[in-house]
Amino acid sequence: MKGFVQDIEDLAVKNSEFRRVLYTAKHCQLVLMALKPKEEIGAEVHKLDQFFRVEEGTGEAILDGVRTAIKAGFAIVVPAGAKHNIINTGNVPLKLYTLYAPPNHRDGVVHHTRADAEADDEEFDGKTTE
Repeated sequence: MKGFVQDIEDLAVKNSEFRRVLYTAKHCQLVLMALKPKEEIGAEVHKLDQFFRVEEGTGEAILDGVRTAIKAGFAIVVPAGAKHNIINTGNVPLKLYTLYAPPNHRDGVVHHTRADAEADDEEFDGKTTE
């Protein structure tokens, strides 16, 4: 089958990995993320567009210095070149998924913790899921 058809809300809520690449197409990539209480993605800037959807928990999105409280149901669109960060401000994991366009990570990569992600210099190598 070409494509990805699954219950993304269920997958996001059940995910406990800092980052798990679910599906990589030629022009976009679907990734699950879970941030522990008080954990953050870390301020970053991409040369690509990124979309986040929060499924569970509370946090803060920072886009070019503008801070916005976020919770389940919120969507965040980060245009290429925007400095951004997502921070879990709550007492339970912040569960979300993100779409990168184009892909940003190696297909299938799993980082159990933020430290694992920071220690891995992986990046998208052009290989897609199918």
